[in-house]
Amino acid sequence: MRILLTACLLSCLLLPTTVIAQDAAGTYYPSRRFSFDFTLRTPRAAQGIMVGEVTPTSALIQVRLTRTRGPVRGDVPGTDGVAEFILRPADSPDAAPIVQLAHASDRRDFIVRVKYQLLTPGTRYVCQTRIGTKHNNLRAGPTASFRTLPGPNAASRIHFVVVTGMNYAKFHGDNRIDRKIHLAHNNTELPEPYTGSDKKLGYPALESILRLKPDFFVGTGDNVYYDTPKEPRAETIAEMRQKWHEQFVQQRYQDLFAAVPTYWEVDDHDYRIDDGDNTGDHRPSPAEAQRVMLEQLPYSHFPYTAANEPKPLTYRTHRISKDLQVWFVEGRIYRSPNLSEDGPDKSIWGMEQKAWLKRTLKESDATFKLLISATPMVGPDDIRKTDNHTNHGGFRHEGDEFFAFVKGEKISNLYLVCGDRHWQYHAIHPSGIEEFSTGALVDANSRPGRKAGDPLSTDPDGLIQQPYLQNPPSGGFLHVISEPATLAEPAQLVFEHRDEKGVVLNRHVKTP
Repeated sequence: MRILLTACLLSCLLLPTTVIAQDAAGTYYPSRRFSFDFTLRTPRAAQGIMVGEVTPTSALIQVRLTRTRGPVRGDVPGTDGVAEFILRPADSPDAAPIVQLAHASDRRDFIVRVKYQLLTPGTRYVCQTRIGTKHNNLRAGPTASFRTLPGPNAASRIHFVVVTGMNYAKFHGDNRIDRKIHLAHNNTELPEPYTGSDKKLGYPALESILRLKPDFFVGTGDNVYYDTPKEPRAETIAEMRQKWHEQFVQQRYQDLFAAVPTYWEVDDHDYRIDDGDNTGDHRPSPAEAQRVMLEQLPYSHFPYTAANEPKPLTYRTHRISKDLQVWFVEGRIYRSPNLSEDGPDKSIWGMEQKAWLKRTLKESDATFKLLISATPMVGPDDIRKTDNHTNHGGFRHEGDEFFAFVKGEKISNLYLVCGDRHWQYHAIHPSGIEEFSTGALVDANSRPGRKAGDPLSTDPDGLIQQPYLQNPPSGGFLHVISEPATLAEPAQLVFEHRDEKGVVLNRHVKTP
């Protein structure tokens, strides 16, 4: 009898484990493989941990519970379970922790997100997690560290990075990308995908950012590409979610987000389609786009997923320190149709956001003011487009109106940072307002920029000054440093364009 029982147990151990996976079309199928690791039946956190929307006294922290340690045929399947978040000040490991427990379900893509409040400004915290099923003992999950913002009363040094254009398909290589269409739209050949031996870790620029140890990371949009490759593109909720899963499961993202908190905006490619607005009956619909962005990214405590839940505002401002205040504007949800006639009634921001932006800029007494936009306001950009504030036939009236407001109200020391464009630049509008473009994070997603005076640009008369235009194009990011005043020097706001290896390509210093 004992021999028979032993044989039965061994046969059970040798049964293949079944993992449910999802293909690019959203079809579920079993992937069979042999495994002796029964811990895979308990939740994992294959995408690591993310801290978001940090203020002087609060922070959002999230993990996604997964069924596997990594991707399964392109996706990272999620699973039900619970996550416990244990928060302590980093320099007080014996302090009583602040503990929160939350449940994961498929309704929110198995993402568990909690909000911590009543934190101390300018303080480094460590958040440990424990994860498990509702019935099993919890086991150690990922750990994050972050510093709360110093706030308006602290003259502290702050530095952070701003990025855009995290194109997974172009980096990893996808022969479904149409090279002729790319050439026609971008006036350059499609760069070759990354070939380094460390490719499986993800984008090298993320490692360069982590070495800088910034206070926070800003993703300005095009964080994923629903429409790249063109066929098949992500249209369903399941397909959209998979884009975020495959992005954040990369090890360099996990390493970075465990040490650096985040703020987010979305643009066209991670909202609906290239240069998309809210018109058209194609998928994803505006409602689906907003649902997934609020679900995947820590904009607010509770992701908006149902009609009876309040929809959080995705435009907001944070007073970082005594010297610096940052505005994050929303460029997709409230916009007028791109092809409507330009004029006073056409808007990217919408009337409520525009009124909020003007009011809060006037109220600010920060030494430096930084407006971070997913799309450019100065440029120049390609003349063919009608998507942003630089474009003739686009939203140029609103852009000019805003520049006039800044000058008329004497809003001092305001600088613009933009994503969207695939090249780095520093440009000065005829009004004197300056803009710094982050350029694409991924080298294979970069391209040559438009020069002022180019007849194929939005500035054919060469009215824009260009102190810096990246040449040759490469991947990289913008590094921004706010230095407090000293007895010898005034406060400074420093803008550094860096390539994906972290090398400084351009440095520009502003003083009050």
